[in-house]
Amino acid sequence: MSELDAVLADLRDESREVDLLVAELGEREWRLLTPAPRWTIAHQIAHLAWTDSVALLAATDPEAFRGEVAKAEKNPHGFVDAGAESGAAQPPRELLAAWRDGRDRLWQVLRTAPAGTRLPWYGPPMGVASMATARLMETWAHGQDIADALGVRRVPTDRLRQVARIGVRARDYAYLVRGIAAPREEFRVELMGPGGDLWVYGPEGAAQRVSGPAHDFCLLVTQRAHRDDLALRAEGDEANRWLDIAQAFAGPPGEGRAPKGSGTEGPVPKGPEPAGAEPEGPVS
Repeated sequence: MSELDAVLADLRDESREVDLLVAELGEREWRLLTPAPRWTIAHQIAHLAWTDSVALLAATDPEAFRGEVAKAEKNPHGFVDAGAESGAAQPPRELLAAWRDGRDRLWQVLRTAPAGTRLPWYGPPMGVASMATARLMETWAHGQDIADALGVRRVPTDRLRQVARIGVRARDYAYLVRGIAAPREEFRVELMGPGGDLWVYGPEGAAQRVSGPAHDFCLLVTQRAHRDDLALRAEGDEANRWLDIAQAFAGPPGEGRAPKGSGTEGPVPKGPEPAGAEPEGPVS
């Protein structure tokens, strides 16, 4: 199985899992608030549907997609919310059908894209596998928001390997977006996957090291949980600082969530793309 085939299979399965969370919800449940400020479950699905639609546009009509980028440049702090608001205003059955149709169409286009295809995006162009990985990460992260709103505990899967990979690649972006020089040295990251496999990144002899459950790392880099509530360990000052600022999504630094028991709910990011899907840098 090629890298693209593997990522697309994971994307399909992750989408189906999130679909199961919402497929049987009643009208009132679709209006439940999630940890993202002012966003209901309907907003979360609308956002996924909107992002799938613009990704499909990027893959099939680059000229029309450039028009979407121009709109975003005119409203950089509101275009994501605008897309979610528009979709969330639809009746839930229509919204769900639109998300299913859009994600299936995008999946087929990515599956059949010629080798070496580069897709325009809101920053540097992305390879097809990277676009699929981006969609998987966001589907998982927004699915977590939905699960939290419903009080559902999802069972972690090895699909998290794709999310963890983006989180590691986005290390330097987390520094740069805060105006901090990124460390020159490589870090060692050792994560225990849900199936018991060890996922490793970086040189074995690195002085700066991060270790812990892969699920916890993915929650951290998507800012779906506070570091204090996660079983992640840092060795070295820079590794420790990175865990305080890590983010796998593009855009300004996210505030993340407050620790459990603090009595407050911190905002979660709503951005449409990962920060480190490709080696050349963040997508913004």
